[in-house]
Amino acid sequence: MTVFTVAIDGPAAAGKGTISKAVAAHFGFAHLDTGLLYRAVGAKVLSGGDPVAAAKNLTPADLQGDLRTPDIAQAASRVAVLPDVRAALVQFQHDFALRDGGAVLDGRDIGTVVCPTAEVKLFVTASAEVRAERRFLELSSKGHSDTRDQVLADVIARDKRDSERAEAPLKPADDAVIIDTSEMSIDQAVASAILAVDQVRG
Repeated sequence: MTVFTVAIDGPAAAGKGTISKAVAAHFGFAHLDTGLLYRAVGAKVLSGGDPVAAAKNLTPADLQGDLRTPDIAQAASRVAVLPDVRAALVQFQHDFALRDGGAVLDGRDIGTVVCPTAEVKLFVTASAEVRAERRFLELSSKGHSDTRDQVLADVIARDKRDSERAEAPLKPADDAVIIDTSEMSIDQAVASAILAVDQVRG
């Protein structure tokens, strides 16, 4: 059995999802966007569901559909502070990380909590202004009417909630490689991540 785990953390719209998918494809690893788990729980809560029950009974079908709306993002951030929700979803993530053939997991506490012994830990970040502009353009392309100021306020509020929560706050692992994508192209950011993995794999 070949287990090799790449943990990629970072705030919203820093580029960690794009980088994670590219790294997984490059090395032939499985990929899990752990944020989708919390978004799926958030979506169920918005529909009147109980967050803990939703987390314990999450199915692959719940990860389908458009879970990247601003409302769901905020709901995901709110349920992510609940210890019982995190406990239910951490076990799912931990099992995924130990699958045969290698795995890339991206989220906010992969390197610090879910997979503290991951072979490679990356922390992908960028300035709040750069991340807000990226998110604004993404939302605009999907027909959402949020203004730039609203998106920036949402990004800042989410950063504050994610980094200040008592349970598994957003922060780089002590041994994480920091990749600041503020002034990087996608190709440059992906290349930096692949290099970090290559240096460990040899």
